Amino acid sequence: MKSLDATFFGGNRTRTIEQLQGSLLVASAYSQMQRGNDMAFQFEQEANFWYLTGIEHADWWVIIDGKRNKTWLVSPTVDDVHDLFNGSLSASSAKQISGIDEVIDRSEALAILSQVARTYQTVYTIDQPAHSEHFGFTMNPAARELRDQLSRLFKRVEDFRPKIAELRAIKQPVEIDAMQSAIDLTIEAFTHVKKSIKTYKYEYQVEADFNHIFRRAGARGHAYDPIVADEHNACTLHYIHNDDPLKKGSLLLLDIGARRHGYAADITRTYAVGKPTKRQIAVHDAVVRAQAEIIKLLQPNLNVAEYHDTVDDIMKRELIGLGLIADGDDPRYRTYFPHAVSHGLGIDVHDSLGRPRTFQQGMVLTVEPGIYIPEENIGVRIEDDILITKDGYRNLSAKLSTSME
Repeated sequence: MKSLDATFFGGNRTRTIEQLQGSLLVASAYSQMQRGNDMAFQFEQEANFWYLTGIEHADWWVIIDGKRNKTWLVSPTVDDVHDLFNGSLSASSAKQISGIDEVIDRSEALAILSQVARTYQTVYTIDQPAHSEHFGFTMNPAARELRDQLSRLFKRVEDFRPKIAELRAIKQPVEIDAMQSAIDLTIEAFTHVKKSIKTYKYEYQVEADFNHIFRRAGARGHAYDPIVADEHNACTLHYIHNDDPLKKGSLLLLDIGARRHGYAADITRTYAVGKPTKRQIAVHDAVVRAQAEIIKLLQPNLNVAEYHDTVDDIMKRELIGLGLIADGDDPRYRTYFPHAVSHGLGIDVHDSLGRPRTFQQGMVLTVEPGIYIPEENIGVRIEDDILITKDGYRNLSAKLSTSME
């Protein structure tokens, strides 16, 4: 498929204006973040800003005036030295990408905002994610810095993130096509790695083949840091070192997804390195069986809370069958299945579904049960990407077998 164009981003702004109901929205791109000394990390855009503009450069703003149905892009100031070394986005290119006709600088933007503050007492912005204080890392400063500026101009600054999350939760056909493209490429890479499993000696060699296949196909690369976790490493849920040797008779957990056309895939498989033991087969079979049963639950209007309760019943049954817990009230349940079974998927690999009460047609989510037994050096997770359809669901990654051998 072709990359998403200005028509797509313009449509997203139109739907956003409907949600604004005559209000004002000011949103910021991310800022560059330090990698080391005087070097920055490779830039990745804030998902909501990209959804509204298509701009993949740092420090831009967008102003959307819902009352006047008017939108401005606001360019950052880029000095000659940074332009020489890093390049910049021209006004004409920004217009072509976004479909926004007016590109202004920061001083013009602040003058406009000072003027409209006489009309609007409240301004919306896209704030930092909820519960970000628990993330354990430093947040990109752009959202906070913009909020601070807006607070000096307007009486109230409110977060538009919940409203735009509801818009983004229901995927348009063009978004589903983009996700399918990323998923298909990820499946291609998994298929190659599985066929080559006997040739790898280290986790990093597996990662290297995924990297090669993704970039060779023109994808941006990984949608998130790849997890290539052999044996006991698989019991660390977000293990990303990918440095250890592969051990014969172990299980190798691969949690990897390509990013293509702005959208993420997220697939997990667990493969045997050599001949698996009866215990390894039993644990793997339990996860495959649970996942198949959980996926079959999915349909529009399924209550989300009831879904999670049923998932717990399924997973507890499998853990009892493996002798890991005694009964459904055993407190060790979360020791062996410590994470949520599903999350939204889209531009972000953990896309918000807008905290819905029920699942709705057009939502895309993962289903990823896992069983982790640190004392046995076994970690198994199976993950697929599921679209909620009019009558049920479609497994977008169904072409990839869940077999461990």
